[in-house]
Amino acid sequence: MPGCFKKTLFALASLVSFVSFILIVVAMGTPKWMTGKILCKTGADLVNATDPELVKFIGEIYYGLFRGGKIRQCGLGGRRSKFTIFPHMVKKLNTGLHVMIIMFLCVAIFFSLVSFGFCILNAIKVPYRAINGPAGACLWNFLAGGFVVLAVTSFMAAVKLHHLTERIANFRENVFQFVILEEHFEDCFWICVASATAHAVNLLLIAISEIHLPKIKTKTEEVNVTAEDIMY
Repeated sequence: MPGCFKKTLFALASLVSFVSFILIVVAMGTPKWMTGKILCKTGADLVNATDPELVKFIGEIYYGLFRGGKIRQCGLGGRRSKFTIFPHMVKKLNTGLHVMIIMFLCVAIFFSLVSFGFCILNAIKVPYRAINGPAGACLWNFLAGGFVVLAVTSFMAAVKLHHLTERIANFRENVFQFVILEEHFEDCFWICVASATAHAVNLLLIAISEIHLPKIKTKTEEVNVTAEDIMY
């Protein structure tokens, strides 16, 4: 049986793994990875809008991995619309990269659950095989965190290098052209970053669990046997 110190650390590590699993699932299902402001360039150019008038042509956009929405401002008031990435819009994006982001997160979910199971196992008993022990728990946490990092990095590449926000803003816009004024990574993106950080914390906890604490030895009093004691 593992000691109390080791049990506590692995129980905490299992909790962190489960929280990471929940964070990834929530992030994938929420359409708030990116928000931004979009300018209706065509409308602004038609009326030669100056700085004070540009407000009438600045809308908003938000999106996640599967869906999103935008407010179009082309001089006639705001018009709200919602969209889904699959199955139509993904054809206009970098399909391979977008699918890879989702796959990375799905694999991270799987390894988060595996690391949760391994941490529970190590909290209950000392496994006979080394791969089932702290080494295995470290491996699964490293893989889970690594795939989350790959997903986050790929999403950043899609936004910054492949102009993901601009492509989404101009989807099925035959008359108006939109340009991106601002874009910000939102809560769901940072939730994924927190998930990767959680697995890094787990690696630290598992490393600490391998520290051997000194055993406290109690001093036994020496028994002095005298001649009188023997007589009685």
